[in-house]
Amino acid sequence: MTDKKKFLLRMDQDLWNELHAWAADELRSVNGQIEYVLRQAVRTHRRAARSDSREKRARDDSQETT
Repeated sequence: MTDKKKFLLRMDQDLWNELHAWAADELRSVNGQIEYVLRQAVRTHRRAARSDSREKRARDDSQETT
């Protein structure tokens, strides 16, 4: 099993309640739900960053040819 980084996370009670309900709906612990949400956010960010990089290269390439 991979070692996991441990850290303290503080949040307001309303957010905790929402995460707890969401986790229960998906049969996860709150910790598991937070990890799931963070992984999804990282994947989305990576895709956006790759897309932005490709668009920038395309713009740079089109400026070089004109």
